[in-house]
Amino acid sequence: MPGIDECLLEAMTVNGARGAAVIEWTSGLALGMVGEVRDEDPEATAAETAELARMAAEQRAFAALGPGRDKSGADPDEAEPAVEDVIVTTRTCYHLLRFLDTAFDSGVFFYLWLDRREGNLALARIRLRDLCGRLALI
Repeated sequence: MPGIDECLLEAMTVNGARGAAVIEWTSGLALGMVGEVRDEDPEATAAETAELARMAAEQRAFAALGPGRDKSGADPDEAEPAVEDVIVTTRTCYHLLRFLDTAFDSGVFFYLWLDRREGNLALARIRLRDLCGRLALI
């Protein structure tokens, strides 16, 4: 299983990738970053992205409904957020946040920033899902 650095480098091979990071969404701490960073401030980028992830993950409106879940979307056997990923589009970029399953009690997500002219959002989402499934967090 590849670690954070290997996964970040692999994420940068996605067409249109401008930057990637693995971020802990409770604290806003970047566990790893590669590529370009908006406004040349990696700490601010990680914290702002974590704020968006936290808002999506903690909202009942986005909780999954289905068998074994109550009206809040909670599943007693599931600790990770019900949200799989968050997609933000702008005129020039795609921002893709994918939540990770971890062995420790923490919320971690993978952030991929794509140039809209060169990137393919659907393919990037598939690649990121596969990459996150292989990522080894200890």
